[in-house]
Amino acid sequence: MQGLKNWRKYNRAIHRDLGYLFFALTIIYALSGIALNHINDWNPSYIITNKSIQLAPVQNPGQLTRENISDMLKACGESPKFKKHYMPSENMLKVFIEGGTFMLNTETGEAVVERINRRPIFHTVNFLHYNPGHWWTWVSDIFAGALILLAFTGLFILKGKNGITRRGAVLTLLGILIPLVFLVLYYH
Repeated sequence: MQGLKNWRKYNRAIHRDLGYLFFALTIIYALSGIALNHINDWNPSYIITNKSIQLAPVQNPGQLTRENISDMLKACGESPKFKKHYMPSENMLKVFIEGGTFMLNTETGEAVVERINRRPIFHTVNFLHYNPGHWWTWVSDIFAGALILLAFTGLFILKGKNGITRRGAVLTLLGILIPLVFLVLYYH
């Protein structure tokens, strides 16, 4: 009986300490998991905004100078400074500005300023979730192993009517059935 008591003591200590140690990684992977689950609904890493502006059509777009382009950017309320520009097609001008792009249809004068900003918190947690390097693979694998250990040690934290032999068994079985039912419905 003493061995069982010591085992429970170590089980609780392992569960508690792993929970503390991996608290931040649990939050990181949970937030990024939620974001990535909804990747078709929104961009989890970036906020992309578009501003449409009507400018005058451009005569002789092949002869545009940096000064002409700077003047167009000023007319749109943008900084006249830009990195570079090119013409991806005969009547389309693309300008790379700080934090985005400026696109102008030289024939119609229709312009769009697209801004790309990192989404607070989510950009960072998604960066880690996407596994940014070889060393992070080790961190992720250790965390995954710790989650497995947390799951098993969690089964034996409580004893009695709320433990694994009664209420805990019912909830554990339900937790196992949820993904199984989904898989059966999904594949059939």
